[in-house]
Amino acid sequence: MTGDPSSPALPEAQHPSAAQHSSEAQHSAAARTLPTLSPSRAADFKTCPLLYRLRSIDRLPEQPTADQARGTLVHAVLERLFDLPAGQRTLTQAHDLVDPSWAALLAEQPELASLEIGDDFLTSAADLLGGYFEMEDPSRLEPAERETLIEAVLDDELLIRGYIDRLDVSPAGDLRVVDYKTGGAPREAFEARALFQLKFYALVLMRTRGVVPRVLRLVYLKDREICDYTPDAVELERFEKTIVALWRAIEQAALARDFRPKPSKLCGWCAHQALCPSFGGTPPPYPVDSAVTAAVDARTARLAAQAKAAEDAATVG
Repeated sequence: MTGDPSSPALPEAQHPSAAQHSSEAQHSAAARTLPTLSPSRAADFKTCPLLYRLRSIDRLPEQPTADQARGTLVHAVLERLFDLPAGQRTLTQAHDLVDPSWAALLAEQPELASLEIGDDFLTSAADLLGGYFEMEDPSRLEPAERETLIEAVLDDELLIRGYIDRLDVSPAGDLRVVDYKTGGAPREAFEARALFQLKFYALVLMRTRGVVPRVLRLVYLKDREICDYTPDAVELERFEKTIVALWRAIEQAALARDFRPKPSKLCGWCAHQALCPSFGGTPPPYPVDSAVTAAVDARTARLAAQAKAAEDAATVG
């Protein structure tokens, strides 16, 4: 990974054709019966099989934290910012979008109202936006796609699905995937998870669009740091085999009902320590007649539902 915010420059955008969207819709319909995996849930299994089970099989609810809510808010502001004409994408305008964006999120996700947030919650979100403007100038960017759900079928047996914050496409067809991170830059255990997520996105784009992204970019707003990664086709083909093998390991664990804890430095951020044997806890009884069919994070599931509703509406129309 590198931290050069100016390389490569992809200011212009080319948008997907109607034919491409039609092809992707047909693919989506055909793949709907396959088991589904998102990068977050795949990373859960790699990090700790028990965590995967509690989130994807038991589907235990997790109360969002203030940090997660702040990240959701900043993503929403950046999404709204790019809805504006290029000349209006200023830091002042971004700050003005914080309050209405938070109000909209509270209306959409009422559970956020129960969070214990400090008086500096909105101010800290504005500070993260300031970090973004130190690294990129949105007035010079015209993203081809934003908040985009992407998916691909691997080995005719697994649908992998995720969302990307922003996709830039150059006139030459080069792709740059941009993912905003509102926490600190990855260090030690976190770095592997972030890189895994990037490769996941690159693999989907290679399989669906026939192009290996030129750059996968992580934008760390808190640290004012950009991390770029450049994949290649051979590496992504190896990664595809890794994902398929990972899914088969999940299926075997489900058949055996054996998802064991895997203690690591990431345990400090786990919401399920009380149920973990490594911390003296006991997992709940394994769900009766459970099926491992859809292991996706909440945001990906929400975008998938929106895409399905739009597709159904278009079919009716």
